[in-house]
Amino acid sequence: MNEVDRRGFLKLALAGAAAAGLAGCGGGDGAADGVTSLRYAWWGNNVRQQNYTKALKEFAAKNPDIQVEPEFAEYEAFQERMTTQMAARDVADIFWIASAQVMTYARNNLYRDLQGISTLDLSAYDNAALESFKLDGKLNTMPFGIFVPVIRWNQTFAEEDGVELPAGEDEWTWDAWAELLVDYTKDNPKGRKGSPYEADADLPFEAWLRQRGEQLWTHDGRIGFTVDGVSSWFDWWEKLLKAGAVLTLSEQEGMSPDWTLVGDKVLGKVANSNHIIDDAKMFPDHTFKERAVPIAPGAQAGHKFLYYPRMAIYQGIDPDKVEAAGKLINYNTNTVDMLKVVGLTMGAPVNPEILKQAYDFASEDETEMLKVVQADQEAERRPRYEAPPGTNTWRTAMARVAEEIALGRTTVPAGSARFIEEVQAGIDRAK
Repeated sequence: MNEVDRRGFLKLALAGAAAAGLAGCGGGDGAADGVTSLRYAWWGNNVRQQNYTKALKEFAAKNPDIQVEPEFAEYEAFQERMTTQMAARDVADIFWIASAQVMTYARNNLYRDLQGISTLDLSAYDNAALESFKLDGKLNTMPFGIFVPVIRWNQTFAEEDGVELPAGEDEWTWDAWAELLVDYTKDNPKGRKGSPYEADADLPFEAWLRQRGEQLWTHDGRIGFTVDGVSSWFDWWEKLLKAGAVLTLSEQEGMSPDWTLVGDKVLGKVANSNHIIDDAKMFPDHTFKERAVPIAPGAQAGHKFLYYPRMAIYQGIDPDKVEAAGKLINYNTNTVDMLKVVGLTMGAPVNPEILKQAYDFASEDETEMLKVVQADQEAERRPRYEAPPGTNTWRTAMARVAEEIALGRTTVPAGSARFIEEVQAGIDRAK
């Protein structure tokens, strides 16, 4: 979150939740006077907080026998609160799951089996989709969006500066994208750079690995990549940095640059597909486009993948509340009503029928996202596995190594080896 610090943000969240008038009088302990109270926990920025609060209020109005207690926080604060609630076994009835915590929460038995909940309609999903949702063979979380890794670029800048991206898939390689960024930086009249320095971009990094026959994690909870795999990624960025084609850490004020500060200084960037929705709004006079990340020559079959943000019903939920909880998850995932209020910032709808309907109300930027996700959905894909317990800080470790490489404090091979060692140490501690 860029505009609001954590303390102010949490105050805003609490104030918004109180103003919404959603909380039940029973404190979330079950049905009172025929009304079931559900605790619903999620994260995001203040705009998402406002949109989801409104959507949950509309859900409650359509279901007067259900009241919703919002529990909202910024992403990091959300995970801290979940850790505290896990220890106390006082978890919200329905909660979003931070990607690095999916298997950690599974190990702590936080998820309730979703099979057999009559109010959660799974009829729109084929067997292959349902299998891809499962963790260790159990449907105990529900995806509610789809992200894919992309290259996003400023089409307004591209047209102004006469830039055309390679059209054919065979020409759309990582080296071709790098060459374009170098040439653009040398020739554009406004002194823009090709891209921010984003060697810690997680989904594009995962795409890089999968194209080369590696992966982030294995099915049995191990690291699925090698020092050579990581080094090849860092080396690609190091060459761009030395060529002056990406912003320096000083120019972008550190790792994870604030898009409001760098968005008008670069042609394009690596990104998650859903980020276009919020980021484009920061520069309303510009048009942004995105496409799937470049493909390495000889890329292994099935390298495409889908990332699912997930939600779950707490294992310790009052049994009398399960059907109401199923109804609320169903409202999140299987209707357009909620999406029309909250938008598509959490990705393309997972439900294929809702995905088709989403084009009818999607904005131009949302439509751009839907198209690139749908194309990857239709591609051949190898299985993808969630992060094992103990890896919740792997992105932080990667960012730290990327920063040290950029500053010349370590080499690519040494930094890559240390990154793997640190991630492995976390896995070992979790065992």
